[in-house]
Amino acid sequence: MSRFVPEPTCDQTMSESPSSVVLFMEIGTEELPARYVVPLAEAFAHGIEKGLDQRSIHHGRVQRFATPRRIAVNVAGVDRQQPDQRIRRDGPALAIAVKDGAPTRAGLGFARSCGVPFEALGQHDGKLRFERTQRGARTVDLLPTIFDEALAATDARVPRRMRWGDGEATFVRPVRWLGALFGGEVVPLAHFGLTAGRTTYGHRFHAPQPIELRDGTDYEEKLRDAKVWADAASRRAETRRQVEAAAARLDGTARIPEALLDEVASLVEWPVAITGGIEPRFMRLPPEVIVATVETNQRYFTLSGADGKLLPAFITIANIVSKDPQQIVAGNERVVRPRLADGLFFWQQDLRRPFADYGAALADVTFQEKLGSVADKVRRTATLAGGLGAAIGADRAAAERAGELCKNDLVTRMVGEFPELQGVMGGYYAHENGEDAAVCAAIRDHYLPTQQNGPLPATPEAAAVALADKLDTLAGYFAVSLRPTASKDPYALRRAALGVIRILVEGGFDLDLRPWLEQALAAQPAGDRGQATLAALLGFLHERQRAWSVGRAVRGGTIGAEMFEAVAGLKLTRPLDIERRLLALATFMPGPAAASLAGADKRARNILHQAGHADTTIDRYHIGHEAGEALLAALDAAEVELAPLRSAADYPAMLTRLAVLKAPVDRFFEEVRVMDDDPAVRGARLGVLARLDALCREVADLSLLPG
Repeated sequence: MSRFVPEPTCDQTMSESPSSVVLFMEIGTEELPARYVVPLAEAFAHGIEKGLDQRSIHHGRVQRFATPRRIAVNVAGVDRQQPDQRIRRDGPALAIAVKDGAPTRAGLGFARSCGVPFEALGQHDGKLRFERTQRGARTVDLLPTIFDEALAATDARVPRRMRWGDGEATFVRPVRWLGALFGGEVVPLAHFGLTAGRTTYGHRFHAPQPIELRDGTDYEEKLRDAKVWADAASRRAETRRQVEAAAARLDGTARIPEALLDEVASLVEWPVAITGGIEPRFMRLPPEVIVATVETNQRYFTLSGADGKLLPAFITIANIVSKDPQQIVAGNERVVRPRLADGLFFWQQDLRRPFADYGAALADVTFQEKLGSVADKVRRTATLAGGLGAAIGADRAAAERAGELCKNDLVTRMVGEFPELQGVMGGYYAHENGEDAAVCAAIRDHYLPTQQNGPLPATPEAAAVALADKLDTLAGYFAVSLRPTASKDPYALRRAALGVIRILVEGGFDLDLRPWLEQALAAQPAGDRGQATLAALLGFLHERQRAWSVGRAVRGGTIGAEMFEAVAGLKLTRPLDIERRLLALATFMPGPAAASLAGADKRARNILHQAGHADTTIDRYHIGHEAGEALLAALDAAEVELAPLRSAADYPAMLTRLAVLKAPVDRFFEEVRVMDDDPAVRGARLGVLARLDALCREVADLSLLPG
C-alpha cells in the first residue's frame, strides 16, 4: 500500500525565531463541574501542543489556565509558518511495476496517481518512490483544525456532554464565548455557533464587563485585575494559604485533604476564606461525624487544636469579596446546623439500644444471593477471626467478639445517613456499650486498608478481623464463580486481596494462607469449595502480591519481575516469607556473585534436564576429578552452614553463603566433563549438579535470574 509521509526539510530547535508569535485560545463556559475543570484544561492544552508538534510547528512554553468558567491556553514562540514538507510516497515493488524494462499498468497507475510521468519516479529499497517538496502552510490556516482536534481530546475526559440552543455542537457545559489570537490578530475560528474574538470576561459579579485582550500575554494580568485567578495551580496555592492563615488566627491547624483542596479551588475564581462556628452541643458527636458533615458534605475545612481535638469552627472558601461577610458566615452556619442536628439525633437514637442487639437485624440484610445474609457472613467471620487471632498473637476472644459485632453498625441510623462511617461508628457504639478497647479498635479498623496505600489495622485483633472478613469475601465470591475479569471487578476483590497481602507483609504476620483459605471455603454455604477453587484463590492472591511487589523500591534496589518469578518458582503460600526472600534478592542481585551463580544454576539445570537426572545422591568414589570433589566438599560445607540460617529464615545470610560457591562451581565447569562415557562417573557428577541445583533453590530459583 502506498502512503504519503511528510517530513520537515529544516532543522527544528527550541529557540524562538524572529517570525514566532504568541498563540492564545480560550473557551468560556457556564460553570463547569469542579472535577472537570483542571482535567479539561490539561486535555485542551495538550491537544493544542500535540497539534502543533504533529505539524512540525516550532513553539515555546505552553501555559494552561482553568477556572469554573473557562479553559484557556497560551503558547509562546509559535512560528508563523509551517516548515516546508518533504512528501515521500512509496509505490509498488519494482518486480511488479517494471517488466522487460517497460513500466507495467501498476507502475503507470502509481505515476498517474502522483501526477507525474513514470520517468519522474525514483527507486528505494526495491520499490518505486515519489518525492517532492511541499511548501509549509501558514500556521494561522492550520489552527482551526488543531482547535477541533484539541476539542476532541477534551471529549474523552467527560462521559456526558450537553447540547444547547439549535446547534449540534456539544460540550460539558454551554459555551458562551471563544477567544483566539495569533500574534495579536484574531484567528478566523468558528465553533459552538460562536465566532472567536479578542474578548474575555472577568468575575461574574465583581467585573462582568467585557475585557479586550492585546495578544494573550496580558490575559492573566487583566483577569487578576478583574477578580479572576486564572492559573489553577497558583489559585490552589492561594486557597491553601488563606485556609492556613484563617486557622492560625483561631490558634488551630486546618485539616486540608488534597482532594478537597483540589475541588474547592476548582469551585471558585477568586478565593476568599470565611470562618464559621459550630455550636458547642454538636461537639459531643464523634469527630468523624463532624468531619463527614462539614468536609465531605459541605466542602468546608475543619480545624484541630494543639491537643489534636476538633475545634468548634470551620473554614469555607467563598467566590466573592462580600461587603458584609457576616451574612456569608451566617448562611454557611445555617447550612451546617441542620446536618449536624441530624447527626446528633442519630447518635442519641442509636445509643438507646445495646449495640449487640443490632446484630439480629443483619439476618434481613442480604450479603449475596447465594452466600446468605450479612448475619451469615458475620458468623463465618467471627469463627475465622478467632482462629486467625490466635495464629498471629492476638487475643482470640477479643478478635472473635469483634468479628461478631463488626457489621452491627450497618443497621444503625448514623451509618444509614453516613455510609462512609461504617466500622468507625461501630467502634464508638461498642465503646459506649462498655466493650473491651481491643474489641472496639478491631471493629473500627476491620475494613482497612480501603485504598492501595491506605492505613492498615492498628492492632493484632483488628488485623485478625480484617483478614477474616476479606478471606471470607474472597472465598465466597470465588466459590460461586463471581470472580474479577480483566476489565471488571464489581465486588472489589482485587482490593480485598491486596489488603490481605499488605496486612500480612507490613504487619509482620508470617501466616500460611493455604489452611485459612481452606477453612474459609469450607464455611461457605454454596458453590465449588474444592481444590480447584482453592488453587484459583491462591493464584489470585499471588498475582496481587506480584502486582504490588514488582517495581517497588526497597533497600538495596528495586524488586524486578525476574526476582518475583524466581521466588514464585518455589510455589510458596506465605506472603511475608515471599517478601523476605524478595528483599534478600534485591540486595544480592547487584553483587558480582549473583549473575555467576545464576548462570551456573541455569547450566546445571539444562544438563540435568537433558540427562533426565534429578537424584541428589552421590557415589563419591566415582566423581573421578579433583574439581568435582572440591565442589562436593564445598556443597557439604554449605549444607552445614545453611542449616541454622534456614531455621532463622535469614535469607540475606543464606545468599551470602551461597555466593562462596562461585569459585568451586566455576572451576567445576571449566575442568570437569560431566557427561562422561562411564555411567557411574556420569551419574556421580550429575548428582553433584543436582545437589548444587537444590541449594540454588533454597531462597529462590536462581536459574530464573539473569546470569
